Amino acid sequence: MDPLNDEALPRAIALAWGVAASPQRGPRRELNIERIVEAAVAIADEQGLGAVSMSSVATALGFTTMSLYRYVTAKDDLVLLMQEAALGVPPLSVTETDDWREGLTRWYRASLEMYAEHPWVLDVNISGEPNTPNNLAWLDAGLGVLEQTSLDDTARLSAVLLVSGNSRWEAQVLRGLDRDATVDPRLLASLVTADQFPHLHPVIASGAYDAEDNPFEFGLSRILDGLEHYMAASPATVSPVAAPDDARDLARDERVKKARAHVKDVEAKLRDARQKEREAVTKAREALAKARDRDARA
Repeated sequence: MDPLNDEALPRAIALAWGVAASPQRGPRRELNIERIVEAAVAIADEQGLGAVSMSSVATALGFTTMSLYRYVTAKDDLVLLMQEAALGVPPLSVTETDDWREGLTRWYRASLEMYAEHPWVLDVNISGEPNTPNNLAWLDAGLGVLEQTSLDDTARLSAVLLVSGNSRWEAQVLRGLDRDATVDPRLLASLVTADQFPHLHPVIASGAYDAEDNPFEFGLSRILDGLEHYMAASPATVSPVAAPDDARDLARDERVKKARAHVKDVEAKLRDARQKEREAVTKAREALAKARDRDARA
């Protein structure tokens, strides 16, 4: 059986990998799966995942609901494709360091940025192992960061999943955090007495309970410390993989050279785009901070 076969894969997975057969007939050919997913993501970004339905997406695109079913057969399939689009690919900065701690930290930060941009992704249930291109690209980047460590394949995979779980949990908490709903720490200190809460009372009294420091940073650091300790205590279990005998010949092949040159060109353009994105985010944050200052003074 051919694995890259529309009939061998669930429809949504085949669509994510670009191997699904596209509809050949229809009154308006300008509709396609990319536009459907883009519209659905826009709705979810603005109103949440619950606002996404085949009907709402069709309305946003100016088509009938039934016309969408020619491209995506169920909402669950649409949600999978939405998640894939929201994930995107991990930034190249993740692998642009020889320090595995820094690499995992960058991976962690990038995943938090993704959740902040598309918080509804947290509402998508995890129903199995990663099996779509972008999802696997994130996993691959995390594994690549740990490639030169002493961890074996199983440990590397477990380490990436550990960091991923902590990132998702932090994003979930930060998403629901409402500073305006926080009880004044002085009032809380008057309610939490030393007799009733002997261990919590001094923590609140010290100001640690309401500190501005992100407590998840402590957790991430301890995860990395634990991995470092584990590596130091464990002998190297991964032997360098020998290059295939034909690697040198392949490297001289004009088709391979051309393809690799194209990859480098695309990576360079992606790095430039990421840099522009970071600059835009920085400017947007500065503008937002100034706007908040003006509102506060007003």
